[in-house]
Amino acid sequence: MAATIRKTRQDEVRAKIQASNLITRLEKHIGGEIVLENSQIKAIEILLDRTIPKLSSVEMSGADGGPLVVEITRFADKTPE
Repeated sequence: MAATIRKTRQDEVRAKIQASNLITRLEKHIGGEIVLENSQIKAIEILLDRTIPKLSSVEMSGADGGPLVVEITRFADKTPE
């Protein structure tokens, strides 16, 4: 059991390190320090898609698709009765 958890954690850390290295290469390419071929950039994109989730927008709406109502209650401002 512990060996399985340790192996899973090692795989996660390894993936994060690899993603970090790929991002560093892209940053150097953008900064003009290195030149990457289009195929290298596409390969990096594919690998990053497997390790880092893409951001997506989320739209929130209220009841029946109407405007979202946000109610803020500040308990610190209320005086005890």
